[in-house]
Amino acid sequence: MGSPILFFILAFIAVLSALGMLLSRNAIYSALFLVLNFVTIAILYLVLNAPFIAMVQITVYAGAIMVLFLFVIMLLGAERLGGVASSRDWEWATAGILGGVLLLVFMLELVLKPGGGTTELAATFIDTSPAALGMRLFEAYVFPFELTGVLLLAAMIGVVVLGRTKKRGKDV
Repeated sequence: MGSPILFFILAFIAVLSALGMLLSRNAIYSALFLVLNFVTIAILYLVLNAPFIAMVQITVYAGAIMVLFLFVIMLLGAERLGGVASSRDWEWATAGILGGVLLLVFMLELVLKPGGGTTELAATFIDTSPAALGMRLFEAYVFPFELTGVLLLAAMIGVVVLGRTKKRGKDV
């Protein structure tokens, strides 16, 4: 597996990069913090001895999805926006309460199941090879896979339509 010290260092970096993404006022910096988070999660997958999922994480998320995000940010000019100002204290209170509940449930799970339930999981063999993953994806999940592709295509068409500039009061 890996050492717990390495896990906590990577978890700390992942949490800090997620906070940086949320708290950054510049959309480009926020996207770059998200790339750092994706890469840290991929390294965690490597520590857990799942190299295929780690490479998919880097290729799909840190590569393709982030290029798409940056393309949309640059096309819409969102990096020049001042950010969203919110004076609603109830949002921060709700987020704090939900975060506390999540942390409490996580701690209770660790206390009530000291092994984290790994003994039951180790008894079952799951084929995680790329071929088995591909067969499972394209046999059982064809419709959601195609629906995701259509949704991404519609989003890109929407960005192009919204990003067009009007010249002389008419669409060009």
